[in-house]
Formats: sequence, structure tokens, C-alpha cells
Amino acid sequence: MTSIASPEPDKTSTDRKLITGTLVNDGTVIDDGLLAVEGARITYAGAASGFDSSGFSVGPPGAAHSVGSVDVERLELPAGSFILPGLVDIHNHGGNGGDFPGGEEASARRAVDFLHRSGTTTLLASMVTASREDLLAGIGVYVGMTREGLLAGIHLEGPFLSHARCGAQNPKWLREPDLGLMAELIEAGRGQIVTMTYAPELPGAAGLVDLMTAHGITPSLGHTDCDTATAAASLAQARDGLSSSGFAKTGGRPTVTHLFNGMPPMHHRSPGPVAACLPAAKAGHAAVELVADDTHLDPRTVRMVFDLVGAGNVLLVTDSMAAAGLSDGRYMLGPSPVTVTDGVATLDATGSIAGGTATLLDVVRRTCAAGIPLQDAVLAATAVPAAVLGLSSEVGGLRRGLRADAVIVDGGLRLTSVLRQGSWLRAWESAAS
Repeated sequence: MTSIASPEPDKTSTDRKLITGTLVNDGTVIDDGLLAVEGARITYAGAASGFDSSGFSVGPPGAAHSVGSVDVERLELPAGSFILPGLVDIHNHGGNGGDFPGGEEASARRAVDFLHRSGTTTLLASMVTASREDLLAGIGVYVGMTREGLLAGIHLEGPFLSHARCGAQNPKWLREPDLGLMAELIEAGRGQIVTMTYAPELPGAAGLVDLMTAHGITPSLGHTDCDTATAAASLAQARDGLSSSGFAKTGGRPTVTHLFNGMPPMHHRSPGPVAACLPAAKAGHAAVELVADDTHLDPRTVRMVFDLVGAGNVLLVTDSMAAAGLSDGRYMLGPSPVTVTDGVATLDATGSIAGGTATLLDVVRRTCAAGIPLQDAVLAATAVPAAVLGLSSEVGGLRRGLRADAVIVDGGLRLTSVLRQGSWLRAWESAAS
């Protein structure tokens, strides 16, 4: 990895910043853009001509707050550069040698630090199928890190998944839905379990969905061998449950874990779950994850899904593991050995793809290379996942009052610098580019 110092973290830097360049935000592009930051909040984002430099109030629009003569850090970006919102990844197992499934705090902190500095300023810690004891221990670690503000919550990828479509999940720990175990996990999570991947065809899955939604946990259909009707019915049940749950921290619709991966391929006489997930997403009743890293999905598949369901119903994710940002070699995905060759991670035991090695900015860049407009790719990596998490009033965009998270890239969408909560982070350039 190579660190890029533009700009470096600066302890003497003022709390007030003005950054000018092309803004990409909420599905739009503003060529003559300006981002104003005061402390940890955005005070203005829009056309430079509309900014009144006499005030930096973070109060409601129209509130007067003159700051008089103040020091302001001004950054005029080179031509061709872009200012993006901080990226939001809801499916992420680690990076830079750090691993979430292992449940070790030092390793997890290593991953979070790398991911923040790579432009993913908001993320969930994704765990994998494991023993009850390991799940509870890992959840305890990530509850603390979430309360610390390093994570936005926890994603449980299992253990109630299909043996036939387990992928890199350890089949030893796969099980049918156990509401008693789920209640233990929920209690341990103390409100910080945000999403959970499940297979809807398993006995007891309907009760599991009801239990999840009753506690504000977004069900994510995946690692499933179900048919079209089962997938459609489960997505509808999950949506109804979320809509009536009354929890603010939920986007009100279920998701689909890495669409196409971990499920049967579409066949003209047996279309499977994909045939239910795509219409649900097109209707805005679900959001589908795409691991658009050129390994999990062909670029033409990525383009097809965007064309069919629209960027507002797509979640770009990494599914990244410990090798993200590092070179080929041997790694671990929780307890399972993984080998990375030419940037592709595979499980030693079975050869199954074992997560990704790209950062979310890499995924955005590759999505654009697949033919998706930049503003659509950015929307699917910022505003859409923020809405699913119920955090649209906090992250996922460049708007007044939101947290001051931004990613600055050059014309080739290569990382230049990262702003998180109003502070510059030393940026990292991913070796997985």
C-alpha cells in the first residue's frame, strides 16, 4: 500500500473548511461545487455561487449565525477532481489484515482504520456463521466499537443459511432457525445488530423474520436455495414487518445479500430467487447488494441490474475480507484459511469465493467502468445504504447538517483524501485497484 499525503492530517487545522471542486451527491453532479464544513458537520454543499461566506451555522436553514473574522482552511481541488460523500458499506468482513469474523478487537480496529482511510467512512462489521460462543463474543466486541462511533452496527451473515448455498460459510455451524439462539444474539447485540442474512426456505424462517423485524433488524435474503415464490413471500413478509416495527433505525425494506452469489442461477424453467428479488427491487420494496468487483459479478451483469431496477434500489458492497488492500497470499476468514491469487480470495477447503479484496471506492470505479454513470454508482454506495440503515439524516450525502464525511478523488476516481467527522485522515491507496 502507498500512502498519499494530500492533505496530511493537520492538528493545527481550523475547524472551518471550504473545499471547491465538482460535487457528486444524491444522483447529481455540480461542476462548480463547494463544500463548507464547520467542526464535524456540513454547513453547505452546492454551487459555489450560492454560498454565503459570512456564516457557517449548522443550525436549521435560514438560521443566522455570523462568525465574523475566522480562520478558514481553503482547498481548491485540481481540475477533474471530484468531491463524493463518504462511502457506506453494509457488507464488509475486514481489510488490511484485520478481520471481523474472528471477533478479535485489535484485528477489527486495524480493519476499521484502513477502511475509514480508504473512503468507507461508515460501515457495518459483518460476521460469518460460527459457534454460539464465538458469535456472542464477537457481537460483544462490535457493540463496544459501535458505541464508540467506529462502526454503524453489526451484520450477521448466518448462521441460518442453506447448506446447498453456503459458499465460504463453515457448514459445521449452519443450522435451522433457532428462535432461542436468535433471542440470545439480539440481547447480546443491545440494539446494534442492524442486518442479518438468512435463507427463507429453512423451517422456522418465517418466525425468524418476525423476530428480526420486531427488533428493528433488517432481514437480508441470501445464501439460499429457495424457489421464486418462497423468496417473494419472504421479502413481502420482511417488508411488512419492518414497516410496522416502529423502529427509526431501519430503512423499511429488506435487502438481498450479494445478488446472484450464494443462490441458484436463473434458469428459464426454474428461475429461483433472483426472479423474485429483481421485481421487488424495481418496485422499491427491497434493495439488492452487488459485489461489483469484477470477480463476484461480470460487469455486464452489474449494468443489467442497474438498468432493470435503478440505482436507487442497488447497494454496492465489497464483501471484503482481511486481504483487502494487501497483496496475494494466505489469509483467514474467521476460522477458515483463504488463499488470494491475482486478487481473488478462495476458500482453501472448497475453492469457493471467500469474500472480496476490493475497497468500496474500487467497487465504485469498476461500476463506472461497467458503463454506469458516476452519479448512479456513487448513489448506490452512499445514499441508498444510508437509507437502508435509517441514517439518511446523518450520513450518505453532502447536505447541510449531515456529518462531515467526504471522499476526494482525482479524475480517474483514485483516492486523494478522506474527511471523516470533519477531520482529515491520511488516505490509503488500495493495492486491489
